[in-house]
Amino acid sequence: MKRIALSLTVLVLLYTGCAPAASEAPAMNMPLEQKSYVSNEMAPPSPMADEMAGDWSDNQSYGGEIASQVDQLVIQNANLSIVVVDPLEALNSVTMMAEEMNGYIVESNVYKTSNENGLETPEARLTIRVPAEKLTEAMDRIKALTQDPDVDVISENRSGQNVTKEYTDLKSRLKNLEEAESQLREIMASATRTEDVMSVFNQLTQVREQIEVIKGQMKYYEESAAMSAIQIYIRSKASIAPLSIGGWQPAGVARNAIQSLINALKFFANAGIWIVLFFVPVLIILLIPVWLVFLVIRSIVRRNKAKKAAALTTDSEATKKE
Repeated sequence: MKRIALSLTVLVLLYTGCAPAASEAPAMNMPLEQKSYVSNEMAPPSPMADEMAGDWSDNQSYGGEIASQVDQLVIQNANLSIVVVDPLEALNSVTMMAEEMNGYIVESNVYKTSNENGLETPEARLTIRVPAEKLTEAMDRIKALTQDPDVDVISENRSGQNVTKEYTDLKSRLKNLEEAESQLREIMASATRTEDVMSVFNQLTQVREQIEVIKGQMKYYEESAAMSAIQIYIRSKASIAPLSIGGWQPAGVARNAIQSLINALKFFANAGIWIVLFFVPVLIILLIPVWLVFLVIRSIVRRNKAKKAAALTTDSEATKKE
């Protein structure tokens, strides 16, 4: 039991040493007895513990060896927007080109749009993946589908992301986890008590899950670096060509007239909004006191007139009696 406990202790330390940053590994390279929580009353470390400690020391220099063995891993992607006479034909050409280069279509979308003259024209958007070493060739062949690349290539963007450090860290962590998995399997095979077997099995399950996650991340980096993605937007020349009659372009005049009408309508709409939401409430607030003052003055005037009329009536009645 003491032997299994010591072995599990060393493996726990080895497992916790698989941190994402390779720079943290040297911090764990301290004497084994300082990191173990086993009491001093236990027997000297077994040969298995010595062997595992030696394996752990060997793993400390593994990250540096990997860095020199792994080539630079760069993920290259590109975006391209072009204008062609027939977008559908260009789409088919790009598809055939991707297949010729041992690439493939990630997604493809074809739809229709209407230009200023009311003419419906097809457009296409697609994403392809080609081998990274053929990215430049693929870009040149796509631009060659236009009549004049200097004019018909609307936009072109190319980007790269170096993931060598991330990939190297993942590979170092994978090596350490696989070593931990191997040692855990040996310990589980030699364990006799049920609780020891379950404890080792739980740690083995966690290590196996991390191994699968790291392998998935590494596979993503490898495939993304090996196959570059190109996003392509294909437009028709008819969709951007203005209507021209004898050098006169009525479409431009109509566009300016419509724009002026829209600006005028916007002005009246804004003015109406200001009147309803600002001026009317302000006028109401200002007129309420004025209206109250007017009512008070009118009431006073009416009372005075009533008093004068009553006084005149009284005087006239007194005169008649005399």
